[in-house]
Amino acid sequence: MQKRQIDLSVIIINLSTDKYHTKKQLEIALKSMVPALQKVKYEVIVVDNSTIDDGTHEMSSRYIKNLVYLKRNSVFSFCNNNNYGLRQTNGRYVLFLNNDIKLLDDKIFEEMVEWMDINQQVAVTSPALLNNGQQTIQASGGSFPTLLRVIAWMTFLNNSYHHKLSYYNNEHSQDWVTGAFYLVRKDILDKIGAFDEDYEAYVEEVDLSYRIKSIGHEIVYLPRWQIIHFGGQSYGNNNSLILELKNIKLFYKKHYPAWQLPILNFVIKLGCILRIIVFGVFKPNLVNIYAKAIKSV
Repeated sequence: MQKRQIDLSVIIINLSTDKYHTKKQLEIALKSMVPALQKVKYEVIVVDNSTIDDGTHEMSSRYIKNLVYLKRNSVFSFCNNNNYGLRQTNGRYVLFLNNDIKLLDDKIFEEMVEWMDINQQVAVTSPALLNNGQQTIQASGGSFPTLLRVIAWMTFLNNSYHHKLSYYNNEHSQDWVTGAFYLVRKDILDKIGAFDEDYEAYVEEVDLSYRIKSIGHEIVYLPRWQIIHFGGQSYGNNNSLILELKNIKLFYKKHYPAWQLPILNFVIKLGCILRIIVFGVFKPNLVNIYAKAIKSV
């Protein structure tokens, strides 16, 4: 098959360990994708970074005709696995897709590829992410974490880093979109590279988006299409918070002036202390999380 004949390369990571199994949620994702793949020339690349043999290959093959199955027996990071899958792609567009999702629209791939073909200035798009039950919308990306935004976030003044949920009701350009569904032009990745593996997971899509926007391309959030994002399946809420805060600091080291880093470090620790005080009465389960964050970040 010639490289340019494929419109869409979908990369999905399966992370299973002896204690954590993702085969079932991967099956939900793949099953929901079948109708949406009928109208596009595609390949689905499943990177199975599993320490157990749970029949993921056989299950994936039942749903996906044009399947590239990559088994990795040693444990690698989320970013490393995505980059490994990317090296096997042949599509004009690459979709980094979480396995904890469920598609709702049978035309989502066809229509989003068509939209990208028309809007050549846009490098990255993502649909609306819905919570399970399809009743409420999730925050999907936002603005880059400038110092003023982080200060406002950590001191409860506002959250213009993630934004209020009403921000995600309408189509607009924004700085970055969540990596749960990250549709990007392959030729852009060929120019600037893919995920920075220093991040392991969390904030890696912020970093990639920052590099994409730095060369003059646009990122657009498109809520006319929607998917369910179950969320928090791989790392859990406790670890995700700590990883996010640690990786915001890493993002600063890579992209912002060095003098901002000590201020950022102070602000994050202050924010954790404030949350311990505020949540100590109403949400005592969060106290341990922020106490751990102070020591870890």
